[in-house]
Amino acid sequence: MNGLDWAVLIGYFAVMVAIGVWSHKRVDNVSDFFTAGGKMPWWLSGISHHMSGYSAVMFTGYAGIAYTYGVTSFVTWSFPIALGIAIGSRLFAPRINRLRSRLHVASPLEYLKSRYDLRTQQALAWSGMLLKIVDVGAKWAAIATLLSVFTGVSLNQGILITGAVTAVYCTIGGLWADALTELGQFVIQLLAGIAMFVAVVLELGDHGGFLGAWDQPELKGHGEPLVGPYGTVFLLAFLFIKLFEYNGGMLNQAQRYMATSDAREAARSARLSAVLWLVWPLVLFFPMWMSPLLVESQKADGSDSYALMTEQLLPHGLLGLVIVGFFSHTMAMCSSDANAIAAVFTRDVAPVLSARARAWGERSGLVAARVTTVVFLGLSMAVATQVDSPTFKDIITVVIKWVAGLMGPIAIPMMLGLLRPFRRSGPTAALVSWGLGLVAFWLVNYPVHWAVEGGVPLEYQVSVPLAVSLVLYVVVGFVKPEDTPGRMAIIERVNTDDDSGASAAVPSPAAVRDRT
Repeated sequence: MNGLDWAVLIGYFAVMVAIGVWSHKRVDNVSDFFTAGGKMPWWLSGISHHMSGYSAVMFTGYAGIAYTYGVTSFVTWSFPIALGIAIGSRLFAPRINRLRSRLHVASPLEYLKSRYDLRTQQALAWSGMLLKIVDVGAKWAAIATLLSVFTGVSLNQGILITGAVTAVYCTIGGLWADALTELGQFVIQLLAGIAMFVAVVLELGDHGGFLGAWDQPELKGHGEPLVGPYGTVFLLAFLFIKLFEYNGGMLNQAQRYMATSDAREAARSARLSAVLWLVWPLVLFFPMWMSPLLVESQKADGSDSYALMTEQLLPHGLLGLVIVGFFSHTMAMCSSDANAIAAVFTRDVAPVLSARARAWGERSGLVAARVTTVVFLGLSMAVATQVDSPTFKDIITVVIKWVAGLMGPIAIPMMLGLLRPFRRSGPTAALVSWGLGLVAFWLVNYPVHWAVEGGVPLEYQVSVPLAVSLVLYVVVGFVKPEDTPGRMAIIERVNTDDDSGASAAVPSPAAVRDRT
């Protein structure tokens, strides 16, 4: 990087902070901070939903998969995400929106107290928060790894820089700042992605051209959709996982559905995000598929290949723009996660722990939300410094194994609890499926993995916990039905199509503390 690249990077950080400051005037209460008051346009919600699902892991971990295996990186990652969101646009998006508009909640988990009971809500809230700290920590480490390639700054310095800038704008402006910065980040990503695509296509003239390059020996097998550990079972497992994860199971995407004015707008938002996930990653992945022709990775997993290719192909200025694109991915996801976890803590956890929290008004609740956001970002940055330790292994291990594997036991009770066919499943089914799903994760990833020659295949490591949770949630609900009139009323309110007059402000925790 030279002075021009640094100017682009610093200018980007300044614009993100400015958007956060500008968004501050749109945040008057907890509802505005966590769900944009239900006033976000569907197209902005859709772009925000799309952007909040990315991170720099795509340019490190998934760049390594693309470098090693080729198009399977798209077939087994962004394609199942697109399909899962498309399904969720009918199945989950409208119902999650009605949580805000009809039940007047600001956290995706807030309704669980009424749908199940307080114990279930707390179990899912605490495990969800802890998982998100690890997840976001991996994202900080990914962007810091890229920053170190370009600038030479240490991993910890990179984590501190990106985390501090993100903390400023998302703490000041809440979900409005997240969404507006994600819109700007989408434009930056568009320019940077096209610049990299064109640069690689021009380089392919020496390697047989756009189509002929696929015949080069360096790309042998790169055109196969399912190769290596990423086979049919992995694809089906990943689709199953992403159906829950990207429709609200990881909390931050659920907020995008909640932020729109009604259920119909939430469904439109999800459909836009699905289309973007189907089309745009093809542009981003193509340079990665071609990378073995153009660079030689210095890391065994190929995770540095995209960064090396960027340095080699792009002139200064455009190089800075692409680096900004890396930042935009990670900051979009991390800021949205921070907002979601702040919602869970201030709306679901703090009122249980403290009588003062139950008495928070609009102003004190907003202050608590901002403080919680900063604390969460600080904890995730601390975890990021340990991502390459023996405990957490490499970045892609954390993202694929830990996050995908642990998400299921949390998401199953939360997501399926919205649907009428699962009305018989109550708190017993929810807690059993959650607890034994976590046990299943531990077994297949550690004791069983160590006892099996060659280890448990990755697709089973990530899918077995979710499958165990799903089966137990259904079976326990059938054996011990707990569909009380109160729980049935909750289900009916989020499943009825009439959305007239649905929008409402979110009450303070004091107003909902005795809700059953």
